[in-house]
Amino acid sequence: MSYQVLARKWRPKSFREMVGQEHVLQALINALDHDRLHHAYLFTGTRGVGKTTIARILAKCLNCEAGVSSVPCGTCPSCLEIAEGRSVDLLEVDAASRTKVEDTRELLDNVQYAPTRSRYKIYLIDEVHMLSNHSFNALLKTLEEPPPHVKFLLATTDPQKLPATVLSRCLQFNLKNMPPQQIVGHLSMVLEKEMAAYEDAALWLLGRAASGSMRDALSLTDQAIAFGSGKVVEEDVRRMLGSVDQGYVFELLEAVSEGEPAKVLGIVQRMSEYAPDFEGSLDELLSLIHQVATAQVVPDAIDNSWGNADRVTQIARAVSAEDAQLFYQMALNGKRDIALSPDSRRGFEMILLRMLAFRPAAVIDEKLGPEDLQDALPPRVVAGEGGAPVKKFPDVPVVSSVKGDNGGTSLDQCGKDSAILSDNVSAGDFRLESLSSDNWFELLELLGLAGIVYNIASHCELRDRTGDALQFILDEAHAALFNAGHRDKLRLALGNYFGHSISVSIGPGALHGETPAMRLTRLAERRQAEAVLSIESDSQLQALITRFDGELDRSSIHPIDV
Repeated sequence: MSYQVLARKWRPKSFREMVGQEHVLQALINALDHDRLHHAYLFTGTRGVGKTTIARILAKCLNCEAGVSSVPCGTCPSCLEIAEGRSVDLLEVDAASRTKVEDTRELLDNVQYAPTRSRYKIYLIDEVHMLSNHSFNALLKTLEEPPPHVKFLLATTDPQKLPATVLSRCLQFNLKNMPPQQIVGHLSMVLEKEMAAYEDAALWLLGRAASGSMRDALSLTDQAIAFGSGKVVEEDVRRMLGSVDQGYVFELLEAVSEGEPAKVLGIVQRMSEYAPDFEGSLDELLSLIHQVATAQVVPDAIDNSWGNADRVTQIARAVSAEDAQLFYQMALNGKRDIALSPDSRRGFEMILLRMLAFRPAAVIDEKLGPEDLQDALPPRVVAGEGGAPVKKFPDVPVVSSVKGDNGGTSLDQCGKDSAILSDNVSAGDFRLESLSSDNWFELLELLGLAGIVYNIASHCELRDRTGDALQFILDEAHAALFNAGHRDKLRLALGNYFGHSISVSIGPGALHGETPAMRLTRLAERRQAEAVLSIESDSQLQALITRFDGELDRSSIHPIDV
């Protein structure tokens, strides 16, 4: 007996054997069991997701001699003939090879005749989008009002090419690509029944390489069995697919995050010894960066199907969220451009070097000498609000403009900016038991929040702290955009900072004190007033105004923040 490939041997024979596509199966099963049958069905989706398989099972359900139901017997002559592809009442047509209008007319000439031996005459037209416009026009009338003994089952990978007049006459079902975990589960069942040894990591490689197609996955598995002499092991599958050990991908991301270009190129050199598919390696890098970014936002959502959750967590801690997003965007854009490079290795290297080159870093003016550079503007201690010692950055100028009679503008620099921060702003020094409404603004700056979550938190007043439970009151003027997700992100940030779970409640209400946002506004107004006073009291500026009959443009005075 000749060998039968896995994709044909394990093609489902009933809806119960189908893997995935539950949203399609449920609709068809209910329609069959409640006798609510349409005359034309359209199945769409990419290759290998089950369009033709579902159409053939539906044909069995319609023509089973035991009666119309969602569970065909599979043993009657009609079911056997359909399964073996020899039913005279199931007319399977490949539209790609019969595009002419004459072919369609010939096909429809026999529509009015009753089926030879079955309940329905069923037309299964595969790749129906390949028909010509004239063929569609010939099909329309019959498709809309066929005889009661005729059913149309259409399948296509490109529904956008179908005329709207055809789409409107069919019940349309869109079949989805299958996720890798679903494919892996089915492959493991098939290999166990085939009594073939396998490694889980090898099945994940096949599941990802199949790109959502179960047929492709089974075909690749056939190839892997032949490649591995009856076994499906990770090393053989990697060699067959041209992919490299995922350890190299981890090393690459670690080297990029450390800013080591020599190390990056060395890893690529080692990878090239295995003649890898660098485009596939780029896909794996994208997948890893996605895992890292997910781990940074929702640590519990890490996919540990490859057993690499611990290493992903380590990288997530070492790479900033901004860098992870930058690396992902660079890799995604590089995936589009890599086909344009002289060869895939050079394109892959350039994507990695681009990540290093465009990573944000401090920019130093090359005109400055060593004597002009200082270490991050060392702060000096002064008295702050209430007499408490606070850190204050060195004096920086404010800029104003003065308008003269000739419309010209002269610039003058003077004044001071008081960027005030408390002594305990060092990360890790803030203690929960010392938290109060008076110093909530200091803790907020240590949490690493951004965007709308930071905006919401900055308009919150800390009303009460009882143990690990914090109650915040949100300024009613800023409550329109608030939702529970913002509260959860603030709770997560507080828990990450203090190292244990924190209970957080946020509700809109009347404020009793000052929010961090209100404090910043107050300080900004005070700095502005000080800047205006400093400019107005400057003797040199007053001399310029007097000499040129000028006028001070107060709206142009702004304190320069460090």
